[in-house]
Amino acid sequence: MHLYNCWLPPPVAEETKREKEAFAGVVKAVKEAYKADDPESVYATLKFVPIVDLFIKAKSELLLEDVSTLVTMGLELFQIADNKIYAQVRWGSVLVKILIKYRKKLSLKVQWRPLYDTLIHTHFTRNTGPEGWRLRQQHFETITSLVRACRKFFPPGSALEIWTEFGSLLENPWHNSSFEGSGFVRLFLPTNTDNIEFYTRDWFTLCLDHWDSIPNSQFWNSQWASLAARVIKNTSFADWEDFIPTLFNKFLNMFEVPVASGSGSNPFTLDVPRNTRFLFANKTSTPSKAIAKAIVYLLKPGGSAQQNLARLVNLLEQYYHPSNGGRWTYGLERFLFHLVSLFQKRLQMEQQSKDNNQQLELFLTQSDRASFVNTLLKFIDRGQYSKNRQLSETVAAATSILSYIEPSLVLPFLASRFYMALETMTATHQLKTAVTSIAFSGRSLFLTALLNPSTNTEDGDSVNSHGDLLVISLSNALLGMDANDPPKTLATMQLLISLFSNIAIWEDNIGELSLVSAFNFSEWLDEFLSRLFALLQHLEPNSVVNEGSQSSATSSTFLVEDSPTYFCMLENLFGRLSPSLYMQALKKTSKFVSTNILPGAIGEVGLLCCACVYSNPEEAVPFLIQPLLASVISSLKGSPVTGFGGKGAFDVSVSSKGKSTLSPALETAIEYQLKVVSVAISYAGPTVLPYREELKEAIYSALDSPSWKVNGAGDHLLRSLLGTLILYYPIDQYKCVLRHPAVDLLEEWISTKDFSSDKPLEGPKWHVPKDEEVQFANELLTLHLESALDDLLRICQSKIHSDPGNEKDHLKVTLLRVDSSLQGVLSCLPDFRPSYGNEMVDEPYHVPFLIAGATGSRVGSMELRQKAAGVIHTTCQFLLKEKSDDSILLLLVIRIMDALGNYGSSEYFEWSNHQHTWKMESVAIIEPPINYIVPSHSKGRRRPRWAHIDKTYMHNTWRGSQAAYYLYRTSGNMVPPDSVTLLMNALLDLSVHNYETVRRVAGRALLKMIKRWPSSTSNSVLKLTEKLRNSSSPEHAVLGSCAVLSAQTILKRLATDIKLLSPFLLGILSSSHHESLKAQKAINELFVKYNIHFGGLSRSIFHAQGNQQVTTDFSKLLSEIGSMSFEGSQVHWRYNLMANRVLLLLAMASRNDPHSSSQILSEAAGHFLKSLKSQLPQTRILAISALNTLLKESPYKLSSDENLTPSGDTQGNNKSSLEGALSNIFQEEGFFSETLNSLSHVHIIADTDSSSRGNHGNSSFQSFADKSITLFFFDFSASWPRTPSWISLFGSETFYSSFARIFKRLIQECGEPVLLALQKSLEEFVNSKERSKQCVAAEVMGGVLHSDTQGVSQAWDTWMVSQLENIIVAPVVESIPEWAACIRYAVTGKGKYGTRHPLLRQKIMDCLVKPLPQTVTTSVVAKRYTFLSAALIEVSPPKMSVAEKQLHYGLLEELLSNMSHPSAQVRESIGVAMSVLCSNIRLHSSFTSSSDEKGVTNDEDNVLRRGTWDTYLAQHASELATNIQESYHSENVEMSVGKSSENGLSSEQPQDDIKWMETLFHFIISSLKSGRSSALLDVIVGLLYPVISLQETSNKDLSTLAKVAFELLKWRIVLKPHLQKAVSILLSSAKDSNWRTRSATLTFFRSFMYRHAFVLGNAEKKQIWETVEKLLRDGQIEVREHAAAVLASLMKGDDGNVAEDFRLRAFSEANAIHKRRKPRSSRSGLSAAEIHGPVLALAACVLSVPYDMPSWLPEHVTLLARFVSEPSPVKSTVTKAIAEFRRTHADTWNVQKDSFTEEQLEVLADTSSSSSYFA
Repeated sequence: MHLYNCWLPPPVAEETKREKEAFAGVVKAVKEAYKADDPESVYATLKFVPIVDLFIKAKSELLLEDVSTLVTMGLELFQIADNKIYAQVRWGSVLVKILIKYRKKLSLKVQWRPLYDTLIHTHFTRNTGPEGWRLRQQHFETITSLVRACRKFFPPGSALEIWTEFGSLLENPWHNSSFEGSGFVRLFLPTNTDNIEFYTRDWFTLCLDHWDSIPNSQFWNSQWASLAARVIKNTSFADWEDFIPTLFNKFLNMFEVPVASGSGSNPFTLDVPRNTRFLFANKTSTPSKAIAKAIVYLLKPGGSAQQNLARLVNLLEQYYHPSNGGRWTYGLERFLFHLVSLFQKRLQMEQQSKDNNQQLELFLTQSDRASFVNTLLKFIDRGQYSKNRQLSETVAAATSILSYIEPSLVLPFLASRFYMALETMTATHQLKTAVTSIAFSGRSLFLTALLNPSTNTEDGDSVNSHGDLLVISLSNALLGMDANDPPKTLATMQLLISLFSNIAIWEDNIGELSLVSAFNFSEWLDEFLSRLFALLQHLEPNSVVNEGSQSSATSSTFLVEDSPTYFCMLENLFGRLSPSLYMQALKKTSKFVSTNILPGAIGEVGLLCCACVYSNPEEAVPFLIQPLLASVISSLKGSPVTGFGGKGAFDVSVSSKGKSTLSPALETAIEYQLKVVSVAISYAGPTVLPYREELKEAIYSALDSPSWKVNGAGDHLLRSLLGTLILYYPIDQYKCVLRHPAVDLLEEWISTKDFSSDKPLEGPKWHVPKDEEVQFANELLTLHLESALDDLLRICQSKIHSDPGNEKDHLKVTLLRVDSSLQGVLSCLPDFRPSYGNEMVDEPYHVPFLIAGATGSRVGSMELRQKAAGVIHTTCQFLLKEKSDDSILLLLVIRIMDALGNYGSSEYFEWSNHQHTWKMESVAIIEPPINYIVPSHSKGRRRPRWAHIDKTYMHNTWRGSQAAYYLYRTSGNMVPPDSVTLLMNALLDLSVHNYETVRRVAGRALLKMIKRWPSSTSNSVLKLTEKLRNSSSPEHAVLGSCAVLSAQTILKRLATDIKLLSPFLLGILSSSHHESLKAQKAINELFVKYNIHFGGLSRSIFHAQGNQQVTTDFSKLLSEIGSMSFEGSQVHWRYNLMANRVLLLLAMASRNDPHSSSQILSEAAGHFLKSLKSQLPQTRILAISALNTLLKESPYKLSSDENLTPSGDTQGNNKSSLEGALSNIFQEEGFFSETLNSLSHVHIIADTDSSSRGNHGNSSFQSFADKSITLFFFDFSASWPRTPSWISLFGSETFYSSFARIFKRLIQECGEPVLLALQKSLEEFVNSKERSKQCVAAEVMGGVLHSDTQGVSQAWDTWMVSQLENIIVAPVVESIPEWAACIRYAVTGKGKYGTRHPLLRQKIMDCLVKPLPQTVTTSVVAKRYTFLSAALIEVSPPKMSVAEKQLHYGLLEELLSNMSHPSAQVRESIGVAMSVLCSNIRLHSSFTSSSDEKGVTNDEDNVLRRGTWDTYLAQHASELATNIQESYHSENVEMSVGKSSENGLSSEQPQDDIKWMETLFHFIISSLKSGRSSALLDVIVGLLYPVISLQETSNKDLSTLAKVAFELLKWRIVLKPHLQKAVSILLSSAKDSNWRTRSATLTFFRSFMYRHAFVLGNAEKKQIWETVEKLLRDGQIEVREHAAAVLASLMKGDDGNVAEDFRLRAFSEANAIHKRRKPRSSRSGLSAAEIHGPVLALAACVLSVPYDMPSWLPEHVTLLARFVSEPSPVKSTVTKAIAEFRRTHADTWNVQKDSFTEEQLEVLADTSSSSSYFA
C-alpha cells in the first residue's frame, strides 16, 4: 500500500481495503460493455475511463491480474475504435498512465504495427477525417505517449522490423519523408532487453551517417540525438569510445552560441514542414536533455568521455556568465539541470544494481564522481548570479544535489560564495541567490558538519567552517527579513524552513550538542520574532480588497500571495521549539497580537496565530484566542444591531427604525480581530469547546452588526469553526518522531518508495471529531443553516419588509449564513441520492462503492441538503423577479447552489490550489536518493515527515472530493435527483442573466453539474439553442447561451445524440438575425470551437436498429442545412459559410458509416464544385477544402506500374459514385471559365506578399474566425512541396497546391471529359496578361500534368506540350514563381514518399532541356534554368532512371560551359541549378555500383564529364582566384600611379573570370542553404581558398557573394575524410602573400577550431597554433592584432598542454624583451613588429581568462602593464588589454585583488592613471 493511503485518517484508511474488489468490479463491467463484434460498443465503455483513472490517481492497491486484463482490453478497444478519435484519446490517455505506473510489474507483449497503422491512418493519409484540429492534436499526443509507454513491451525482433520499415525513408535526405522517417525511428525504435542485440557498432555508424546527411537542422539533430541517447543509456555494455569525439562535436555544435562575435543562430536553418515539426514534438531550442543523457551514460571508468566533457564545459562555460546571456541561455540552463539530474539517476541505478551484484566494472568510482562534479562546478560558478532567474535557481538546485555526491568539493565552494555575497551587500540579488543556495544545501551542510567530529586540526577547521556557515546564515536571516525586498525575504524564510526541518528539536542548550557553543538560540528567537513583527507592521497589501460577498480572509501581500513559504516557516519554527522556548515565543506573540491592529496584514497575523495554535492548542488558545474573542464581544456589546443574525425572533419594527452604523475605527478593529481568530482556530479542534458560548456569541453579534465587513468576518469565523470541529486534519505534524540513525540531533527524512507494509512508519495523528464536537457542529447548523433557510422562506414568501434596503440587507446576511455553513461543512453534509426511474434508493447496501474518501465526520442529514435546495430555488426565483439587478445577492445564491449541487467541488478546488503550490516545492526539503555523506541510499527522494503528512492531507482532501463523484455514473437508468434538477433550472436562468459576472459564475456551476449528471445535457441544450433561434432574445441571453454551449462537456454529447445535434446546429445557423456585434462574435466563436473540437459522429446519429425516426431526423437535418448553404438563401455570408462547413462535416462523418448512402457524398461534392464560382471568397476557399477531401475514388488514375491501364478493372464498369453528379455540372457552358475567373480573385498579388507555400489562399482578407471555418489546419497532404524550399529565385509565389489538387482529383474522378471541358479556358488563362489569372492557370496546369490519367498523356501530345513551350519562352517575368511551382508540382514524385515517377515527368523534363531559340532575352534564359532547378529538386536521386541520369549529365555540360554568362540573373540561376544537379548526381552514385553505371552511354567521356567536374571546379576556381587577386593588386598599383582604364579593370579576361567566380559562389551558397552540402562536401572544401581570398576585391558584387558564402561556411562542420584537406588549405591561406587573405583566414580559424574542437587531431591543432603564433609577428598590424584575438579564444577551449606551453613562452619572451629595454638610454635594436608580437601574445594570455584569477595571471598582467610606456601600437595594445581585464574582473575585484602583491597593484594603478600635460 502507498504511504499516503496507509497514513489516511483511520476511518478512511480502513475503507481503502475494499478498493481491490471495487476495481475488479469495474474491470468486469468494462468487459460486459465491450463487444468485440460491435465497434460502436466502444462508446459504451467510455464512461468507465474516468473511473479507472480515479483508481490510478488514488494510488489504490490493485490486483495485478485485474490491471493486466484491463490493459489488454484497453489496447483492443483502442484498436477497434478506428475512426473514433475521441474514444481513442480517452482510452489511450488512461492506458498511458497505467503502463507507466505498472511498467516494472506487467509482463505483456504489445505489437508495434497496429499503433503505427493508427498513427498513419489518422494523421498521415491523403485524406484526414472531419475531426477538429484540437482533437487531432490531443490524439497525436495520446498515441505518441502510448507508443512510448508500449515500447518497453515490444516483442523480440521489433527493432529490426521498425528499422527496416523506416530506414528506406532516410535514403533521400532531400525529401520531407526523411524528416518523417527520423521522427518514426525515434518514436518507435525500442531499446528494451528483448531488442538490445539489434544495436551493434555497425548500426551506430550507419546512424551517424544518416545524422550527417542533413546539416543545419535542429529538428533533425533533435531526433537523432534523442535516439542516440536512448541507445547509449540502454546498452551500457557496448564500447562507444570510437564514437565519442564525433558525438561530442555534434553536441557542442547543437548549442547555437555566438562564436567569435558571430551570430548566435545559424544564418540559414533548414525549413522543416510545419506539420512534421508539430507532430514530432520538436522545440526549436537545443535538445539539452538528449545531449545530457548521452554524456552521462557515456561516462565509464578509464574512458575518454570525462575528458571530453571537461573540454565541452571549458568551451561553453563563458555563456553561463551573467554578461553573456541570450537566446541560448535556456538551452544551457536545461543542459546543466539534466546533467545533474541524470547523473544522480545513474548513481542511484548503479547503487541498486550493486545490491544485486551486477556489472560492477562499469560503475563509476569515487574519482569519476569527483571529476564530474569538479567539471560541473565551472558551470555553477559562472551561472550562480545569472540575471536569468531560472538559471540561477537551477544552479542552486544543482549545487544542492552535487553536495550530497561530493561534499568536500561543493561545500567549500558554496561557503566561499556565501561569504563573498555578504561582503558585497549592495548587490542584493547576489545575497538572495547565495541565501537560496545555502537553503537548498542546508541538510548536506548539517550532515557534513555533524558527522565528522574533528580528529585533527585541519579537519576540525573544515568542520567548524561548515558549522560557522550555518550559524552565520541563521544570524543573517534576521537581517534578511525586509518588507521592501520581497525576493530576499522569501529566500531567507526558505533558508529558515531548511534549517528548522533538519534539527529534531530546538532547545536553549542546542549549542552544546552542535556547532558553535557560543550560539544562544533563546536570544536569537527573541530577535527573530521582533524582526518578524516589524516586518508585519510595515507590510502593504498589493491591492485593495473589493467589497462583495467574498471579502477575502487574507490580505494580499507578498508573504501569502505567491507561495506558502511564510506559513510553512512559522509551522516549522513553532513545531520544533522545546516547551520552554515555545512558551517564550507564545507570550511574545500574544503580546504583539493583543496590542496591534494591522488591517493590512490580517492573513499574515492570522497565520502566525494559527501556527502557534497548531503546535500546541491547549497552551495557545487561552493566550491568543480567548483575549481576542473577549475583545470582540465587548466591542460589539452596545453597538447597533440589525436582528438579522438569527438570534431569537426577528423584529421588523426594530430594523425599520433608521439605519445605525459602526465607526470606521471600530469596524476595522472588529473585522481584524474576527478574521485573525477565524484563521487562528483553523486547526484548534476540541480546544475551542470550552469557549463555545463565546464563539456563538461572537458569530451572532458579528452577523447582527449593521457593518457588511463585520458580517463577512462573522461568516469567516462560522466557516472556520465548523471546519475545525468536524474535518479530518493531521495534528502534531511538525513534531519530530524519527531521529537520524547517524546524527541524533537531526530528524531522519523519509521516502515513499522505501515504505512497505512490512516496515510501517509511524503515521500522523489525525483530528477525528469526537461526539461533543459533532454535537456542537450540528447545533451550529441548526442555528445558522436551518433557521437561515426558514428566514429566507419568510422573506421571499411573506414580504415581511416594507423597506427594499432592509430587505436586501436581511437577504444578504441570511444568505451569508447559509453560505458559510455549507462552506464550513463541505461534503460532511450528506449528498442527495439519485433517482432510478421514479424510485428513490433508501437501503444503504444499494449505494455502490468505488474509492474511499471523507473530508470529515458526517453532520446534518440529506434532508437538510434537500430542504436547502428547495428554499434556495425559491429564493432564486424571488430574486430574479424582484431584485434581478443585485449582483451581490445573485452571486451569493449561485455560490450556495454550487455548494449544494456540486458535492465535493470545494474540496477539489482546495486540492487543485494546493497542487499548484506543491509544484513549486523547494529543493530545500528534498534529499536526493543518493547520499555519500552518510552512506545511506534510498529508492526515491527523501523529504521531511511533515512534507509527506501535508501531501497525505491533500490526498485525503482529493479523495473526499472524488469518493461520491462517479458513484452513479455507470448506472444506465439513473437520473439526477429532483433537487439537483431544480438547482440546474435556476442556474440555467442565471447563466443568461444580463450581468456578465453572474452569467460566468452561474455557467461554471451549471457545467459542473451537467458533467456529473450527463443525462441532464439535453434540457440545457434545447433551452439555450432556443435562445439563439429566438429573434427577440436579448444580447446577454445569446452571450450566456454561447458560453455554456461552447463547453466541451456539451460538445462531446452532440456526437451521439441526433436530438441534440439538430437543434444545436440549426440554432447556430438560424441566429443571423441578432444585430449585436458581441452576440455575433460569440456565435462565431461557438461555431469555431465546435469545429476545432469536432470528434466525428456516432453511427447511432445516422441510423439506429429498428428506428426509422433517427434516419429521417438525419436526412431532415441535411436538407435543412443544404437549403441554407446556397447563395440564393437570404442569409448573411458568414452563415452561408457556416452552413457549407456543417454540410461538409456531416458528409465526411457519414463516410465512416458503411450503411450511409453515397448520395449524401455525391450531392455534397456537386454542391461544392458549383461553389467554386461563388461570389464569396471564403466560400470558394471552403469549397476547395471540401473537394480535396471528397474526391477520393480516382477510378481513372493509372496504376503505379504506369502501364497505361486504369487502376480499376476496366474503364467502363468502375465509375466513381460521384462522376454522374459532377459531370453534369462541369459540362455546363462556361463553367470552367467562370470558375477559373472566380478563383483568380483569391490571388491577391502584393509587392510585400509573403504567403507561405501550400496555403489555401492569401490571409489578407480572412480574419482568424473565417480561417478557422474555412481551413482544415491538419490537411497533411497539403504540405506541398514535399522537398525543402530555399531558392530565393522562386520569389514569393502565390501558387496554392490545394487548388492544383482539386483539378488533379477531378480528372482522376471523371476522366477525359474534364480535360476537354477545361482546354479552352486553360489556354485562355495561360495567355492572359493578368498575374492572378496566370496564377490560376499555373495551378490548373500543375494539377492536370500530375493527374496520371490516360487522357492526359494524349492531351500532352496534342496541345499541352506547345502550351508549356510557350510558357518557357514567354517574356513575362512576374509570374515566373508560379510557373516554377507549377513545373515542380507536375514532376513531384508519386506515393507517400515521392519515389514513383509521375507519368509525364520525363516528357516535361525533355521539354525543359530542349535548347532555347538564340533570340530570347536573358530573363527567359534565367527562367528556363529556374524551371529546371524546380524540376530537378523533385527527382529522387536513389531512384533515378537511366534517362534522368543522361539528362543530368547533359545538363551539367551545358551549365559548366555557361558559367561566365553576361547576365547576373542567369548566373545565379545556373549556380542554383548546378547545386541541385551535382548533389543529385553525387547521391545517386552513392546508391549504385559501377556495374549499374555501365548502362549509361559513353557520351560523357570528354572533358568536364562525370567524375571530373568536381576536380575541374576546384582547379579552375583556384587559378581564377589568383588571377582576380593579381588583377586587383595591379589595379591598385595603377591607381596609385594615376593610371586607370575606363571600367576599372585592365582587360576583358578578368571580367569573365569574375562572372565565372560569381556563378561558383552562387553554387556554394545554394549548396549550403539547401542542406545538400553533405553530398558535395569535398567540392566545397576544395573551394575554401577562393571564398576566403576574395572577401575584399574592387568588384562589390563578387565580394558580397564571397562574404555570404564565408558566413555560411563558418557554420558548416567538415566531416572526417575531408577535414585534413580543409586544414591544409587553411594553413596555406594563412601564409598567403595578401594580408587581407591572411586576416580572413584568421577569422575563419576562430569558428573552424570551435566547430571542430573534438574531431581535430593533435597534429592539426598544433599546426594551426604554430601558424597563428607566427602571424603575431606579421608585417601588417591588423593581422598581428587579429592573431592575438584568435589565440585568446583558442586558449579558452584548449584542453591540452599547447596553451600552457604558449603561455610560458609568451611570458619568458616578453620578460626578456622588457629586461633588454629597461635602461632608458639603450636601444634593443628590435623592430616594432618584433616587440609588438610578444606583447600581443602576453595580452592574448591575459584575455583568455576573462572572469577568473588563475595563479599565473597576476604576473602576466603586471608584466603587460610594464610595456605601457612603449610607443604605439604597443602602448594602445597594453591599455586596451588592461582596460578589458579591469572590466571583466570588476565584479569580484574585492576578493581577487588579494592575489596581487602591493608592487603589482601599483604597476597596474600606473596604467590606469592618465598622463598629465605638465608631467
